[in-house]
Amino acid sequence: MTVSSGSAGWYLRRLSRMGPAEVGGRVGDAVRRRRWRSARPHCPSVTGARFTAVLPAGTIAAIPPDAAKRLVAEADRLMYGHAEYFGVDRDDLADPDWWYDPKTGRRAPCGYAFDVPYRNEDAVGDIKQIWELSRHQHLTVLAAAYAITGNERYAERVAEHLRSWWAANPPLRGVHWISGIELGIRLLSWVWIRRLLDGWPGAVGLFEGNPVALNQIWHHQRWLAAFPSRGSSANNHVIAEAAGQFAAACAFGWFPSSARWQAGALRSLERHLRSNTFASGLNRELATEYHGLVLELGLAAVAEADAASRPVPASIRLVLLRMTDALAAVVDSRLRPPRQGDADDGHGLVVDGAGTDRWASLLATGDAVFGRLAWWPTVTGTDVRTPLLAALIRSDVRDVTRPTRRPAHFADAGMTILRGPAEIWCRCDGGPHGFLSIAAHAHADALSVEVRHDGVDVLADPGTFCYHGQPEWRQYFRSTLGHNTLQLDGTDQSVSGGPFLWTRQARSRVLAADASDASNGGTARWCGEHDGYQGSVHRRRVELTPERQELKVLDEVRGPRRAVHLAFHLGPAIAADLADNRAVLTWTLDGEGRSAVLDLPGQLSWRAHRGESDPPLGWYSAGFGRKEPTTTLVGTGFADGTAPSGEFTTVLRFRG
Repeated sequence: MTVSSGSAGWYLRRLSRMGPAEVGGRVGDAVRRRRWRSARPHCPSVTGARFTAVLPAGTIAAIPPDAAKRLVAEADRLMYGHAEYFGVDRDDLADPDWWYDPKTGRRAPCGYAFDVPYRNEDAVGDIKQIWELSRHQHLTVLAAAYAITGNERYAERVAEHLRSWWAANPPLRGVHWISGIELGIRLLSWVWIRRLLDGWPGAVGLFEGNPVALNQIWHHQRWLAAFPSRGSSANNHVIAEAAGQFAAACAFGWFPSSARWQAGALRSLERHLRSNTFASGLNRELATEYHGLVLELGLAAVAEADAASRPVPASIRLVLLRMTDALAAVVDSRLRPPRQGDADDGHGLVVDGAGTDRWASLLATGDAVFGRLAWWPTVTGTDVRTPLLAALIRSDVRDVTRPTRRPAHFADAGMTILRGPAEIWCRCDGGPHGFLSIAAHAHADALSVEVRHDGVDVLADPGTFCYHGQPEWRQYFRSTLGHNTLQLDGTDQSVSGGPFLWTRQARSRVLAADASDASNGGTARWCGEHDGYQGSVHRRRVELTPERQELKVLDEVRGPRRAVHLAFHLGPAIAADLADNRAVLTWTLDGEGRSAVLDLPGQLSWRAHRGESDPPLGWYSAGFGRKEPTTTLVGTGFADGTAPSGEFTTVLRFRG
C-alpha cells in the first residue's frame, strides 16, 4: 500500500520511526520557524571582504582539450536557453522563471517558505523540476566556460541569472528555502562560480562587493546552522548541508559567525561521513547514486579546506579513499556501478559537459588525489572536474592499508560481485534493507540479482523513475516484483509507509560468498536468505561458472504453501523470444550480435510483460524522470516448503 506523504497516517508512521532526541530537535525546529516568521534575522554589515580561494596558476591549462570542448558545447547550449532535466526538455533558460515546473505547467506559490506544501504536486508542481535549476549547477558550467575561454558573455549570463534568482528568492520566501540539501548544494555552486569567475572584472561586484549577494550567502549559512537534518533523516542530505556550509564558511569567511559555522560544519561532515559509510567503503544507504553524490560532496569539501589551509580530520580523507576504492571494486567492464536503490541523478559539483562519464570522472579524481591501485580498472575518459579538484586537494593519506586485490564481497553491505573472464558481471544482494530507521532510499529487493555481459544489462535493476506525485510508479519501481527476486502472496518483502518510509524491513543475511574460483576457471558461489515473508524463508543460491559462461540461480522457499511470483527484468537492449519456460535473448553491442538462453523453472507458468501500466510492469528507468518499456518475465505458481515444489532453478547461458 502506498501512503501519501501529506496524510495524517503518514505523519504518525513517520513519528514512530523517530527517537526522543530527534523528536525534541524537530520540536525546537518548529518553534524556530515560527519565531523566524515574524522576526527574521538580519545580515550583519560586512566591510573589506576579499575572495582568496582561487585556483593555482596553470590549473585551467591542465584541462584536457576534449573535456574542455564538451564543456564549452554544453555552455553554448545553455546560452541558447536549452537544457534537459529529468526527461523534460527546456528552452526557457535564457531568462528562467525560478518557480516554474515545465513538467506540469504549474508555478509554485509564494509565501513563507515553511508554509509551502512542496510535497503536493497539485499545489506546487513537480518539486524536483523546480529545485534542480536552482542548484545553479548550470551556472558552474557557464562559469567554467568563462574560465576556459575568457569569453565574458558566459560570465555576464551567470551574473544575470544570479541577480535574477536573488531578487526572486529573498530569504525565507518560497520553495527554494525549504530543503537543506538544496541550500547546501547551492552554496557549493556559488563558491565555485566565484572561483571560476576570478579574473572577470565583474566578479567582485557580483559577490563580495554586492550587499544582496552577502545577504543571501549569510542567510543560507544561518539557515543551515539552524535546521540540520536530524536523526532518521541524517542521510545524504546532512552531508550536502555540511559540505555546502563548510565550503561557504571557508571561501566566504566574511561574517562574524564564519569561524563557528566552519567548525560546526566540519564536525558534522566528519561525523556523518563516517556514519553514512560502511567500513568497506560502500554507502550505507545502499543506493549507488548516493554513493556518488556523497563522494563528490566530500571531495569538494576537502578541496575547500585545503584551499583555505584548514586542517581536516584524517578520518574524512580515509572515508573518501575507501569510498573510491569501493567504487573501483564494484564497477563492471564499462565502469558502470550497480543500479541499486534509489537514484535521482543528483550531483555535488557540475563543471562538465554532456557525455562525461560520472563514474570515470570520480575514479580519475581518486587516482589524482589518492593514487590508483594495481587492480583498479583503466579509466580512458577525460573530464574538467578532476584537474580542478586535484589542483586544490592535497594527497595526504598516510599509513593506510588498502586492498591488494579487487574486493568481491562486501560483508557489511551484503553486496557480492561475481565476475567471469568473459565479462560476465553479477551483483548479489544480501545486505541490510537500508539506512536509518526509515530506510528512505531502499527498495524491497532482498536477494535480487543484477547481471551484465560486457556492460550490457541482461537481468536488470529497473531503476527509480520518480519520487513525488506518481505514487503507483513510485511503488512499482521500489517493489519486490520490480526486481529480479521472488515474491510471495503478491506482497512486498518490506512494508512501505510512504514514498521515503519503510515501516517493516526484511532482514537479510549472506550465508556463503566465494568469488575467488571464477578467476581460475572454477565456479563462484553465493547464498543468502531473508525473513521478509512472515512464516516463510526465501533462500537463494547463485553459481557462476565462467568456463561454461553459465549463471545458475536456485530459489528455495521454506514454509507453508504460498503463491509465488518469480520475476526477471531484462535490460532495454535485450529482445526475448519466450516459449514455455525457455527464453532466447538477443542484443547487439558495437555492431555485433550477442545472445543467451534463459531456462526458467518448469513448475511455474511463464509470461512476458512489456510496458504495461495498469498495474505497472515491464519498465526500465535509465535516469530520474525517464522510463521506457522493457521485457519482464514473470513465473507464477505455488511454493510448498515441504516438497520439491518449493525449489526453483533458473539457468542463464551466454553463447560465445
